[in-house]
Order: sequence, then C-alpha cells, then structure tokens
Amino acid sequence: MSDNDWKSRLGMVYSTDPNFRYQTQEEPLVETLPAGRQELRVWLDRKQRAGKQVTLVRGFVGSDEDLRELARLLKSRCGVGGTAKDGEIVIQGDFRDRVVDILLREGYKAKKAGG
Repeated sequence: MSDNDWKSRLGMVYSTDPNFRYQTQEEPLVETLPAGRQELRVWLDRKQRAGKQVTLVRGFVGSDEDLRELARLLKSRCGVGGTAKDGEIVIQGDFRDRVVDILLREGYKAKKAGG
C-alpha cells in the first residue's frame, strides 16, 4: 500500500502523536473453492431491466478475478455480453439451459432456480 493512500484515511482528521501510523483494514483474500465444490444456481430475471431477460448465475464462492474469468467463459460460449459484479454473473438473454450445461461440463454443481 502506498504511503499517500488518502482515500482510506477519510475519517482521520489529525493526530498530535509524531509516531502515529494510520492503520487500514485490508480485506482478506477470498479463497476460490474448486469447481466440484461450487454450488451454483442459474436464474432467469427481468426485474429493473426494461423488460429484457438476463440469465443470473449466483452462489459463486471465490475471488472477483475468478468470477470474472468464469463470466468471460460463459459469455464467449453463449456469444453474448454480460458482466460479473457483486458475486453474481449476468448474461444477456435467456441462456439458462446452455449456461447450466456449460457449467456442468466444466465440473461445477449447477442447477436451475427460480421461475
């Protein structure tokens, strides 16, 4: 961490102690579970999306980088766009069956959820 990380010190005003060292809380690294131990749920959703359907993959346990890598794999195999954020993968369109099939082939435990 750099010495001039002022955004992490926004709550600190001033200290008179010349030896004071501001300590930030670092987020612990999340260990990604192996594919066989992941239990993923695949949803079809269109709430707050102007009536357009999206396929949601929820339940991924691991780092954001691994989540983005899985999202990249799903988007390329489905041939559509999407995103990975907040612990879920969003694939544009109704690709529930295809996404479940891809995840099962990759060794993940996946099944359809929702209506």
